Amino acid sequence: MAQPPASHVRTPLLPGVYVPTMTFFDPATEDLDIPTIRTHAVRLAKAGVAGLITMGSNGEAVHLSRAERALVTQHTRSALDEAGFKHTPVISGATDQGVRGTIEICREAADAGAEYILLISPSYYRAAMGDQNTLFEYFTKVADGSPLPIILYNFPGVVSGIDMDSDFIIRLSQHPNIIGTKFTCGSTGKLCRVASAMNAITPVSPLAKGPAETTATSLMSPPYYAFGGYADFALQTLVSGGSGIVAGGANVLPRLCVEVFNLWSQGQLAEAMEMQKILSDGDWIMSKYTIPGTKSAIQACYGYGGYPRAPMPRLTEAQEKEVADKIKPAMVIETKLKDVA
Repeated sequence: MAQPPASHVRTPLLPGVYVPTMTFFDPATEDLDIPTIRTHAVRLAKAGVAGLITMGSNGEAVHLSRAERALVTQHTRSALDEAGFKHTPVISGATDQGVRGTIEICREAADAGAEYILLISPSYYRAAMGDQNTLFEYFTKVADGSPLPIILYNFPGVVSGIDMDSDFIIRLSQHPNIIGTKFTCGSTGKLCRVASAMNAITPVSPLAKGPAETTATSLMSPPYYAFGGYADFALQTLVSGGSGIVAGGANVLPRLCVEVFNLWSQGQLAEAMEMQKILSDGDWIMSKYTIPGTKSAIQACYGYGGYPRAPMPRLTEAQEKEVADKIKPAMVIETKLKDVA
C-alpha cells in the first residue's frame, strides 16, 4: 500500500459537520472563479465546520479537468492555511471509472493538499459493476494504491443505482486504508448497522453511549467514521450512532448544521429536534433543485454563487425566487447564530 511521507502528520477527522464545497465559475466564461472558491472555504471554516470536501458531487468534479480539480483543492487548502485554519482537514473526491486513473487522481489530490479521499463507485459499465466481487476488487485495489485514506461514498442516485449494502460496506471496511463511509443513500438503518459493526467514532454527548471524540489515545488505532449524506437527517445520523454529516446544505446553513451537533453534544434533545425541523425545511429546497438550487441559495443569501457549468441547467427566475423565499426561515436562525472562529 502506498504511504504518505514519514514527515507528514495527517490532521485527524473529528466528529461534526463536513461541507462538500461548491465549485464557482465566472458566469460569462465558466472559468474557475478562484477568489470566490477561496472566500467560500474560509467563510465555512469560520462557522465551525469540522472539514471541507472538494471535488465531490456538489463540486461538479465530472465537469472539471483533472488539472482544474487539483487547482480547486490546492486553493481551498492554501486559503484555509492563510486564514489560520491549518488544522481544518480537506477531503477530496476521486472521480474516475478505472482503478489506474482513480489512483492517479488520489495522488494528485495528495499533492494538492488533500489528506483524505472520498471515493464513489464506478458506474459507466453498470452491468459489470452489478457483480459485488468486481466492485470489491475496484475499491480494494484503489485503497491499496492510494497514498491517502479512503472514505467510501454510497450515492446510488449518481452511479446508475449502485447501492452498497451494509454487509458489503462492513466487508470492504476491513481494509486498513478504508476508514469510513458517507451514506447519501439516506438509509439510517444501514448507517446504524455499519457504525455499530465498525465501532464508529461519535460526538461526545450525555444522550449517547459510544466511542468518545477523537483523542491522542484513540488515534493510536485508526477510528472509523459513519457520515450521514444530507443535512435533513443530521440529528437522525447522531441518534443512529453516526460520526457526523457531509451535507451540501451546509454550504448555505453551516452554523445551523453545527448548532444541531452542539445541542446534541450538550444533551438538549428537544432543542436539537426543533433546530433539525428548521434545517430540514431549509435543506429541502436545495435538495429539490440540486446544485443549481444550492448555488442560487448562496447567491440569494450571500451575494455570490453564480451558476453550474454546462450542461447543468440554470434555474428560471421563478425558481430562483422560490429558492430565495423558502430559504428565508432557516436563514433567520443562521444569521442569529455566531461564527465559532
